[in-house]
Amino acid sequence: MTAGGDAPSFSGPTRVEEPPLPSPARIRGTIASVVDQPADLRALRDTHKALADINRLRIIRRLASGAATVGDLVETVGLSQPLVSWHISRLRAAGIVETRRSGRETRIAIRAGAFSELAARERELLGVEG
Repeated sequence: MTAGGDAPSFSGPTRVEEPPLPSPARIRGTIASVVDQPADLRALRDTHKALADINRLRIIRRLASGAATVGDLVETVGLSQPLVSWHISRLRAAGIVETRRSGRETRIAIRAGAFSELAARERELLGVEG
């Protein structure tokens, strides 16, 4: 008996719910992440990821007309200075732009030959005729 005089109730064994099985897509994704991925193709993927962002493409379009400062790019794309700097760092890591410090300003430019090198590297790695 419990303190209130009522008998404890017993509803039988509790049933433990089985966790849901992963979806086929999740299983394929897990297997794909374990498979050895060639470093050269990962590098190409990273370059494409850098170019897959609309704001980075807007920055590149502005830089196509000439080098610019971060302040110039802030005005052009309408993003905050820290966000523009972050996008520039992604483009620089991908080898698309180069930066040059001049006093307190940083000038950003499209790296000479960046896009022709990318196209040649893609053709070579993917086996596509030029």
